[in-house]
Amino acid sequence: MNWDDLRIVAAVRDEGTYAGASARLRIDETTVGRRLARIERALGLRLFEAVDGVRRPTRQCEAVLAHIEAMAAHVADIGKVGESLAGLTGRFRIASTSAIAEELLAPRACRLLVPNPGLALHFLTSSENVKFSRWGADLAIRLRKPDKGDFTISKLAEIRLYLFEPAAAPDFEPAICSYPDDLDLTPESQFLKARGLQQRARCITDNVRIIKTLIQTHRAIGILPEHSCEELLSDRGLRATLLPRRRDVWLLVQNHLKRDPAARAVIDWVRDCFEEFSKA
Repeated sequence: MNWDDLRIVAAVRDEGTYAGASARLRIDETTVGRRLARIERALGLRLFEAVDGVRRPTRQCEAVLAHIEAMAAHVADIGKVGESLAGLTGRFRIASTSAIAEELLAPRACRLLVPNPGLALHFLTSSENVKFSRWGADLAIRLRKPDKGDFTISKLAEIRLYLFEPAAAPDFEPAICSYPDDLDLTPESQFLKARGLQQRARCITDNVRIIKTLIQTHRAIGILPEHSCEELLSDRGLRATLLPRRRDVWLLVQNHLKRDPAARAVIDWVRDCFEEFSKA
C-alpha cells in the first residue's frame, strides 16, 4: 500500500469523479484511474461503482476509507509535531570523561533541556577517547588536543590543577596517586615525575573520583582538577598547591553539525559550562 495511492481513494469519494480527484490532487486523470485499478488488484476488491455519472464507494470501499481517514489524521498530527515542541529539536551524543559529565555538564544540563523539550542529550562517558566518527559521537570533550581529524576543534578552557598532601607531617608513608603510563604526557603526570613522586606511586588510576576519595582520607597525595576539589581547598587537614601548568580542555564537533541551529545551541551550552574556567 502506497499512501499517495490511498489518498486517491479518498479524493474520488469526495469529488465523485476521476476528473474531480485529478484536479484536487493535481495529477493526471489517467493516473487516478491507473492507481485505483492497482489498489483494487492488490486488495481483490471493487472500490467504486458508477451511478448516474458519479463514482460511489462500495461497502468494501467504505471499510477501506475508514482506515484511510485514520491515516490522514495521523499524517496531519505528524505535521504538527514541530509546532507542539517549543524551542529546538534533536538528539546529540556527547563524549567526555565521567568527571566532566558528572561535575560540569550534568549539573547544568537542565538549563538547556527544560526550555527545549525537543532536545535530548546522550552522555557517553569513558576514561578512554570514544571513537569520534560520525557514528560514535556528535561532540567530544577531550583533555588532549588531537593531532588530526575530520572535525572542528577549539579550546574550551584551561583547568587549574591542585596537588593535595596531608597538612601535618605524617608518621606514615602517604599513598601517592598517579595516572597510568598512557597518560604520561598530562600536566599531572609530568609534575609528579618532576617531583620524584611518579615512581613511588602506589595507587594507579585514571578515575578522578578514586583519587579524590583517597585524598579525603588525609593519608594520600594526589592531583585534582579544580572542578573536582572545591570542598577540599577548605579542608584544614590538607595542604593544596596550585600547579604551574593547567590542563587544556578541547571541544571536537562533527563538521556536518556546524550549521545546524540545534547543534549550535548545544555547543554554546557546552561552552557556558566551561565559561568560569576559560576566564580564570
